[in-house]
Amino acid sequence: MTTKTDTSSATHTSHPAFVPSPAFATQMQRLLVDLTELSLQGKQLHWNVVGKNFRDMHLVLDEVVDAARNFTDEIAERMRALYILPDGRTGTVAEDTTLAPLPATEVDTATAADLAAAALYATSKTARDIHDDIDAEDPTTADLLHAIITRVEQLAWFIDSENRVANQSKPAQLTV
Repeated sequence: MTTKTDTSSATHTSHPAFVPSPAFATQMQRLLVDLTELSLQGKQLHWNVVGKNFRDMHLVLDEVVDAARNFTDEIAERMRALYILPDGRTGTVAEDTTLAPLPATEVDTATAADLAAAALYATSKTARDIHDDIDAEDPTTADLLHAIITRVEQLAWFIDSENRVANQSKPAQLTV
């Protein structure tokens, strides 16, 4: 006969190999919020984009949404693995995101490309802004940030190229 042990009243203590600082938790939350908002904005644009190259823009916006959702889950699960409580509630995301709001109207493809690229670059900026502090505390988590930055910036480049003019369009801070 198997005896079931009642652990509901027992005190359990975990012994993780790494315990992050409160600042680490705050930084991870910042990225979680922006990734969550990126997925929502990607869908908002996906549903409301119209115009030339509609199908291409419609499909690439789904790539943005898929990447953002996957990275949101990875960040939230990393937070939980480190005993940090992720907060992805709509009110928290709306209040704390660094991404600019979107219009609640149809959006032509050129504008959608600019808005999507801006949201991707804002998300990348958040990941880059927190990277060094995260890396100093936990290089393993920083590896996750590397993957996020790489993919988000790749998607930004794909989408931003939609409106570029060959040999004329350059980032504002590039003076070459």
